[in-house]
Amino acid sequence: MNYSKLLFLFLICVLQSCTSQTKINGVSFVAAGIPVTDKHVNPVVQVNANYATVMPFGFIKDLKHPEIIHNTDRQWFGESREGVKQYANSLEAKGIRIMIKPQIWVWRGEFTGYIKMETEDDWKKLEATYSSFILEYADLAQEINADIFCIGTELEQFVANRPEYWNALILEIKKIYKGKLTYAANWDEFKRTPFWSQLDYIGVDAYFPVSDSKTPTVEECLLGWEVHKPIIKEVSDKHKKPILFTEYGYRSVDYAGKEPWKSERSMNIVNLEAQNNTTKALFETFWKEDWFAGGFIWKWFIEHDTVGGENDSQFTPQNKPVEMIIKSHFEEQK
Repeated sequence: MNYSKLLFLFLICVLQSCTSQTKINGVSFVAAGIPVTDKHVNPVVQVNANYATVMPFGFIKDLKHPEIIHNTDRQWFGESREGVKQYANSLEAKGIRIMIKPQIWVWRGEFTGYIKMETEDDWKKLEATYSSFILEYADLAQEINADIFCIGTELEQFVANRPEYWNALILEIKKIYKGKLTYAANWDEFKRTPFWSQLDYIGVDAYFPVSDSKTPTVEECLLGWEVHKPIIKEVSDKHKKPILFTEYGYRSVDYAGKEPWKSERSMNIVNLEAQNNTTKALFETFWKEDWFAGGFIWKWFIEHDTVGGENDSQFTPQNKPVEMIIKSHFEEQK
């Protein structure tokens, strides 16, 4: 083989390695009241995940209340700064990379996208307390060298009503944290989020409706994605940023693809095939696209041996047939 041909093959290999990108194959690692050990982390490794979201929480009394309580001894260990650090360090020790994704819990589980103050004074108070919450964990993200930091989760009214605050907050975060940034916009919010150009990923909590069927087939779900996929790509192209599914997943219930965001416990008719097929269609639709960075499955509990199972109707894939689908898919992405 002559020198020119060798050089040509070398350049092809370099170009392929430069253009190929390992997908983010992550799990949303749910906080608990105890520290984690290898027993809790090993199942994440065994499902072939390469990332995990660790989620500190702040708490707010109602949708119009301006004070966020966070990092107190009254909340679970895994929701606090100390716990997030311990969880992240334990995951990183096993080769799992980290996104820190602070979230707000409104009393009685009301939707955070509706948080909206009634007076300018309350808006200022909310901004101050939110900055305290977020900058606390931006500092931790820098301390532990987290790969990604999420600046907020499903806060559409807050973002829409206070754009100048969010622009300033992003600048403050960047003074503290030097890694990659995203924001977790709800599936029906991301098209209007105003600050994507300032972040590294367009984050989407991807609970898009894809089928009205009781047990949707993979083919039905693929057709359902044909409505949403061009819009998602259009936003990616507009801002020249990759899409990251900051959350995605389906419950193991009837009509899993109809309104995937619903978590009501009254929906309790177990349908494992519906969860399998919706998950397969999502993987098939997005993971091969170069403008798609990957995502984080919702949700993964630390006590793997005692959660999920074939009688469970909730989101977790653990100890259900879909866990093997995810494991196999993640293996293919290595």
